[in-house]
Amino acid sequence: MPIEADHILYVLDRCCDAFTFPMLDNGYVYLAATRLSLYRTAAEWAMVIEVFGFSPRAGLPDVHIYTFASSLYNRDTPEKYANLEAFNRYLATHPNNDSRFVYPIDAGDWQDDQNDEIVAGDATEVIVRSEGQPIPSLDEYAQRGIVVENPPRVRVFELCRFLATVARDSVLATATERRVSVLPDMTQIFQLEEWHHPGAVNDDRPSGSETFQQLAQVLSTGNISFYRPSLPPNTHWRNWPEGGLL
Repeated sequence: MPIEADHILYVLDRCCDAFTFPMLDNGYVYLAATRLSLYRTAAEWAMVIEVFGFSPRAGLPDVHIYTFASSLYNRDTPEKYANLEAFNRYLATHPNNDSRFVYPIDAGDWQDDQNDEIVAGDATEVIVRSEGQPIPSLDEYAQRGIVVENPPRVRVFELCRFLATVARDSVLATATERRVSVLPDMTQIFQLEEWHHPGAVNDDRPSGSETFQQLAQVLSTGNISFYRPSLPPNTHWRNWPEGGLL
């Protein structure tokens, strides 16, 4: 059965309406980095969007891996739900999408023991993917265009944004992690480090977005030349100042 671009946009719109499509101005998450990947076979498609950031409610920075697909892999098992009814509700309400989280930064004494939204004043490094990353000086934040709001104290989201500039591949998902819900026989055909993302909070939907219209054509045909953006990318965290403010 051929892959229909209109059906892909329908799936993305439905997820947007259910608040399971990424909102880069999510009031609960301070955005730091994003990435988008496309996968397909002749009959199946998948889109993965990674969002690295910090939610004070989560305690640790994480990568939210959003997968949208014609068929999903490695779905939750019934044992993860209170009863069979709850499991069946999960399947019914998420027929073409799943969310998974990974934590690239280890917990440790780099966070203030009284307030885990603040970097500890005496912290010297943070462990990212088993490798130490030095805690930057205030000057280094400034050099990267990151304004520390309350110096000398540094907020965790500010550190995340710095790490996204110096260790981007480490703070985003690995190739294996981003495929967590993608069928094993699918081939990655395209990847974007930046793009023009719709502002879902303002009722912009994927079907009305030039970016996702073109990406749907890429998935439908396997031809990446359909991606010809005319709009500037806006996925940098500076473009979403409302993120994390709730």
